Amino acid sequence: MKGKLYLVSTPIGNYEDITIRGLNILKSVDFIICEEFKESRRMLAFYKIEKELFALNEHNEKDVIDDMLLKLVEGKTAALISDCGTPLFSDPGHLLVDLLISAKIQVIPVPGANSLLPALIGSGFDFEKFYYYGWLSPNKEQRRQQLYKLKNVKEVIVILDTPYRLRQLLADVVKVMGKHLRAVVAFQLTMEGERFYRGTTADLLQIAEDKKLKGEFVLILENK
Repeated sequence: MKGKLYLVSTPIGNYEDITIRGLNILKSVDFIICEEFKESRRMLAFYKIEKELFALNEHNEKDVIDDMLLKLVEGKTAALISDCGTPLFSDPGHLLVDLLISAKIQVIPVPGANSLLPALIGSGFDFEKFYYYGWLSPNKEQRRQQLYKLKNVKEVIVILDTPYRLRQLLADVVKVMGKHLRAVVAFQLTMEGERFYRGTTADLLQIAEDKKLKGEFVLILENK
């Protein structure tokens, strides 16, 4: 009998946010496929879970997916986790999942923590329809070109980026999309320093500069 791969969502900051089902699966599978050993070992140690770990990330995915497939064909069960949040959501693992589906190995998503929905429900915006763009280019010119295209999307827009690029991102948004656009920065969600900064894009840029904000964030723009 072939094995199964569970896509297990893990907390984005607060370890209490994992689901009971997620914990039970992590305890029961034969091995866990993680993004980075250090972060995953820290989290699993918190839950007192000891499992064989295999790393799968953007640097080695093409090299290791055949080994993962072989283990699952042999009947073993595995869980795929990212460093935090929902696997495959702006994270590696797509090649592995595509391979397993082609091999008719069952892939089972296990819902749980992510940054998108907490940011939206805490924003105060009407998001019955929203446009998820995700990560902009780290290249300044390409990023601005992407923002010029987003300027024509008349919806609530969700953007992600690395912690150290928040101020630069807001500066580009002000320059390209205007300083009066209503926006929210959902900052350090589920963590001790969680904050929702609300105002115009110019307001948020000033706040980010004054506070020298650097941390995990989701930027939401009301471009209606």
